[in-house]
Amino acid sequence: MYKLWYSGVVRGKNEVGILVDRDLRESVVEVRRVNDRLMFIKLVIGECTLNVVSAYVPQAGLDEEVKRRFWEDLDEIVRSIPPTERLFIGGDFNGHIGSVAGSYGEREKYLVTFQSSAVKTQIDYLILRRCDRGLCKDCKVIPGETLATQHRLLVMDIGITMKRRKR
Repeated sequence: MYKLWYSGVVRGKNEVGILVDRDLRESVVEVRRVNDRLMFIKLVIGECTLNVVSAYVPQAGLDEEVKRRFWEDLDEIVRSIPPTERLFIGGDFNGHIGSVAGSYGEREKYLVTFQSSAVKTQIDYLILRRCDRGLCKDCKVIPGETLATQHRLLVMDIGITMKRRKR
């Protein structure tokens, strides 16, 4: 059984969510729905505090005020998380970071997160702080799995070491 937390104003438009495995549901200590484009949850696992942010960046054609407000809200979330806590940001960045793929070669099926008849690109990202890079064991697109018609599922395996208590 999984637990889904989501945030959205109009059903089917600008919704974001975070799905948590049953073994981690009890570890969630905070859920903050910022708006229909941003939310985050905080989990405490052993001595490790994880903050997971789900983001849906405004598309290029939207009003500049909407874009400015989004980036300010994301910045506020990131600044509110102490450096002693882990931070993972996942989301659809709608081409605002990265670049359109010219050719990915053999690795294409593991990197392209959005594909239409006109373009193949990587618009979905999982981002973490440089100091947390060691936690990432694997990150890739699952070929053949689609969330929507043109998007592919992007996953990251992270490793958290639990300290054992001495008897």
